[in-house]
Amino acid sequence: MSHPARPPRVVRHADIDSNKLRLARRFRQAPTAAEATAWQILRDRAIFGLTFRRQQLIAGFIVDFYCPAQRLVLELDGGAHDDPTQRERDLDRSQILRQLSIRVLRVPNCDVHEQALRALLEPYARPERAR
Repeated sequence: MSHPARPPRVVRHADIDSNKLRLARRFRQAPTAAEATAWQILRDRAIFGLTFRRQQLIAGFIVDFYCPAQRLVLELDGGAHDDPTQRERDLDRSQILRQLSIRVLRVPNCDVHEQALRALLEPYARPERAR
């Protein structure tokens, strides 16, 4: 029985744009209200034992939250994402991430609370670590 090929690792130490790295660091230091709330809910494997990283660089994009074990991106969408041009960019970006075998979940800022995040992430729960 053959096993499917494992997708390539996403995070690598080579070819990281230093400007993007600085920007990601700045985003971590000054998060939006929704990002700060989400981080308080997600940090320390608080939901289903899933580990998330904040403001992770993937394929030249800075994603809000990334769970490497599940190859899962959680993007928080504020009012700026309602703009048609931004919506198109978001679709393109999500498509590129999907080509890397990464699932993208988008959450409106108004839905950033523990109950909603638990419901959204439940299908990705690791049974042996679920709380």
